[in-house]
Amino acid sequence: MEKLGNIEIRVVGTSGNEKLKPENYDIKYILSLLQDVEDLLYPINNKERPLISYDIGEGSVKHFFKTTMQAIIGFSAILTQVQAHNSIDFLELKTARAFENIQNLSLQKNYEFQIKTSLKDEYELHISPMTKFFRTESIWAEAEFYFYGELKNAGGKNKANIHLDTAEYGYLAIETGEEFLKGQEDNLLYKKFGIRAIGKQNIETGELDRKSLKLVELIDYFPKFDPSYLNTLIAKAKTNWKGVDPNEWLYNLRGDYEA
Repeated sequence: MEKLGNIEIRVVGTSGNEKLKPENYDIKYILSLLQDVEDLLYPINNKERPLISYDIGEGSVKHFFKTTMQAIIGFSAILTQVQAHNSIDFLELKTARAFENIQNLSLQKNYEFQIKTSLKDEYELHISPMTKFFRTESIWAEAEFYFYGELKNAGGKNKANIHLDTAEYGYLAIETGEEFLKGQEDNLLYKKFGIRAIGKQNIETGELDRKSLKLVELIDYFPKFDPSYLNTLIAKAKTNWKGVDPNEWLYNLRGDYEA
């Protein structure tokens, strides 16, 4: 049987005039923390992650998470580095965003989060209204991207987007705007497309901020080799290059340079 370890996140604060306890701790904050802990432990591929079990207890409010010791070891190292550098800029995007979510809740509700693991029970990372665990905006710059894949979904109640299933980046949600989708006469679903999009990219690591993607252009995508199309292009090019000596053209292009 695989060895397990624990994460404990204690939340200290008040609810109205009462000290915080499980009975007055709203379920929406529990749901938010459940998602954040999943991203902290398994930011890359949480679809195939090991089991994470959960419990809540007294002591203001204590959240207990149990999963594999390997994940706990990795998370303990993250806590140590975050504390040492007083920064989350070096973390992967999902992990950094999870810390930001906890920091935001701390500011909104005046809560203090005390995070520790069973590997280093005596060591705690504290997140409070006094800490500033946010990413440095300057390391993210707007960039242009090209994606290729199958369009699986389109629409959205509050924000119109398309969902593209790609081999390289997985499942991407790309904001389009309602007018773009209204203007499509043909059904887009389950067809191959190229997507030209803009979004934020980490200038140090090259990491893509998936939540920032916006559509620039939808491109018809034909991944199969089409010899007739290639021959058509060659025929057109022959007309344009008629009367041109290729050796003389290369000589003029190279100048005095000798390969």
